[in-house]
Amino acid sequence: MLIRAESPADHDAVRAVHRAAFGDDGDHVAAVADALRAGGPASLVAEVGGTVVGHVVVGRNLLDAPPRLVDVGVLSPLAVLPGFQRRGVGTALVAAAREVARERGWPALFVEGDPAYCSRRGFRPGGGLGFRRPSLRIPPAAFGVVLLDGYEEWMTGTLVHDRVFWDLDAVGLR
Repeated sequence: MLIRAESPADHDAVRAVHRAAFGDDGDHVAAVADALRAGGPASLVAEVGGTVVGHVVVGRNLLDAPPRLVDVGVLSPLAVLPGFQRRGVGTALVAAAREVARERGWPALFVEGDPAYCSRRGFRPGGGLGFRRPSLRIPPAAFGVVLLDGYEEWMTGTLVHDRVFWDLDAVGLR
């Protein structure tokens, strides 16, 4: 398996991954990925035998901490073709996303997802660490964070999602 930056030639394959992974919501999630891509986040693919089998976007968002705004990362969306799930593809994409967040100097990486899946990849419930969800539509258990280099205890507050999530009504999308 190869994890690499998405190229323009991958766009159709990435849309197909989201459609297959998210079923009825696949077109909506693919549209979110397309819109986020335009804003310059890291967009990574997992490739097996020359075929794109997974995709993740990790982009800059803000943490509204009491002293000041802090740049943080959000891992969303993440998708793996059903035939390649439970084979380490998602785990590899999450690890690559964490590395991107580290390289960009973000002190935290947030995710909205299945708590069992996310906790096995190092994410902890954000609410218990002083972080607030950007929307009440996100179940508390699904709001996770991993703290990275540069995190300081004063860095708590409300996660402010990229405008794309709001414009496409993708906050709390399950």
